Amino acid sequence: MATPGAGPPGGQAPGPKEPRRTGALVTLLLASTLGVMAGSVISPVVEVIRGDLGISGTEAGLVVTAHALAVAVVSPLVGRLIDRRGVRTPLAWGLVLYGLGGSMGLFATSYPVLIAGRLVFGIGAAAVFTGTTVALLQLFQGPRRDRVMGWRSAANSVGGVMWPLLGGALGGISWRAPFAVYLVGLPLGLLALLVLPRTRGNPAAGTGGLVTLVRRSPVLLGFYALQAASSVFLYAMVVFLPRRLAELDIREPLMVSLYSVVVTSAVGSLVGLVYAAVRARLSYPALLRVAALAWAGAFLVLGTAGHPALLLAGPALLGIGQGLSLPSLTVLINENAPSALRGRAAALAGTVIFGGQFLSPLLLGPVIGATSSTTGFLAAAGLATLIAIVLLFARMPSAGDEISSGFRT
Repeated sequence: MATPGAGPPGGQAPGPKEPRRTGALVTLLLASTLGVMAGSVISPVVEVIRGDLGISGTEAGLVVTAHALAVAVVSPLVGRLIDRRGVRTPLAWGLVLYGLGGSMGLFATSYPVLIAGRLVFGIGAAAVFTGTTVALLQLFQGPRRDRVMGWRSAANSVGGVMWPLLGGALGGISWRAPFAVYLVGLPLGLLALLVLPRTRGNPAAGTGGLVTLVRRSPVLLGFYALQAASSVFLYAMVVFLPRRLAELDIREPLMVSLYSVVVTSAVGSLVGLVYAAVRARLSYPALLRVAALAWAGAFLVLGTAGHPALLLAGPALLGIGQGLSLPSLTVLINENAPSALRGRAAALAGTVIFGGQFLSPLLLGPVIGATSSTTGFLAAAGLATLIAIVLLFARMPSAGDEISSGFRT
């Protein structure tokens, strides 16, 4: 059984004392701002890149999404490395790769070089996402862990507002300038080496793979499915809400950004800040049920509201769902995974999340293309409602329950 107080794989050195633990927390939260919205940093200049390099719209889109595919593929390998070697060094080098690969756009003179940089960037992003998750779960336990997971969710959302806005501002100088934002990974990598405690990996962890992980803890499949749904819902709004806004004659880029990114991220940040207090009153299963209802409400609003002011409620509800689901699922996956495979469990979460980002337009795009944006959003609302119904009747293990209990109706 994986218990809340279980130590990291293979044991670790005694926990760091304050203020070093505070320094590690600040570093990990800063690194968390680089996470799930990393591709949107350069989205304001995609059309300029397309014209300057003479590439198609699909090729230009890959500049934004290629890293997500790299993260999905590489994350299991990163998780295996963390399980065997500890988290400090893989995370630090991941931040360096994040900075070097991401900033290649500053110098790229051809499309293949630009895509190669995005793939290197994706490898670094895989290590950053998995490394920050594992490090935070190792450093903090009990009620403080819930508080820190809420802060991490808020940091993700803040990054979803801060970095794209900075990228858009730099895009007024040159389409290459936004790529400089990724250089922040270099000093964070050095800081990680200085402040994170050394941990010992477990060489025996190499004997088990993802099949072993899922076989020993089948309930993880349910949690990963919820993470995939969360990611698909988030990017369904990011990609397709601008089309709905255009139908309502809202085309100014700042307003489109406000609806499609800023409101969701801002509300998600606020939910993250109060997450620990909410968690003290509600169980993890209850929080996931509320999140699913928020997803359903968000897309119901997006599919039916005809007034711009009412439409804002959609992104806000989605922010509530994201702010509750991300920290809850992160803890549940960690606590229901075998202790020797927790790095791999966190890595598989990265594969699911970034894979969902990559697949979201492919899943919803054909529906919207054949019908309308409102019909596509209502279809998403129907899927979220189905998820809420399943969660209402399913028995889900909370952190610390037997890992074999699984989802049972």
